Amino acid sequence: MMSIFHSVLPRVTRSNGWRCFSTRIPYDNIAELNKEMESIFGESPSPSPLGSSPPQQPVQPAYKAEDSQPVLTHTDSSRQAKMVDVSPKEDSKRVAIASCRVLLGQRVFNLVASNEIAKGDVLTVAKIAGITGAKQTSNLIPLCHNINLSHVRVDLTLNEEDSSVVIEGEATTSRKTGVEMEAMTAVAIAGLTVYDMCKAASKDICITDICLQHKSGGKSGSWSRN
Repeated sequence: MMSIFHSVLPRVTRSNGWRCFSTRIPYDNIAELNKEMESIFGESPSPSPLGSSPPQQPVQPAYKAEDSQPVLTHTDSSRQAKMVDVSPKEDSKRVAIASCRVLLGQRVFNLVASNEIAKGDVLTVAKIAGITGAKQTSNLIPLCHNINLSHVRVDLTLNEEDSSVVIEGEATTSRKTGVEMEAMTAVAIAGLTVYDMCKAASKDICITDICLQHKSGGKSGSWSRN
């Protein structure tokens, strides 16, 4: 059996006198070796790792634009906070809708629904507070731009299923930057006002799920929460 390998495998002589067999074997020699082994064992051997086929290169994943890391625009090259210069941008209509939920508990929910809270009409006061808050966003959030808002809407709805107030806020402008922060500030301030109006009746009230639901306009286009 060894005579077969000695006759087929090319030898490489090293300077120290040892000999080894090269794995770079011509295809004709491999075919001859396979034929010899078939005559001995009665079947062709499985494909040998000694073949001359080049090693397979690992497949590189395709690059996608969304795989790139997002860039924070409110920091400069030295990672210090800065206000973004929006002067090169074009004016366009921009709309943002945000929402939040205020969990009241059953007893406070009933008081609000029947307008029996001592401070007065909870939903009306919170609605006005939310609109006012949207207009004051740049005074509350340091790096926000002072935007001329063309419209602000704040709606508060009582939800009997979980004894909550569902708040939705919408802000609109036709300026150079978006109004996501104005919409979220509107619902946050409205939610805080609900708490302030009802806190004498309960300290268990919870403001939760403040988030952006939709935005449109600007370079990034439209986005909606699934």
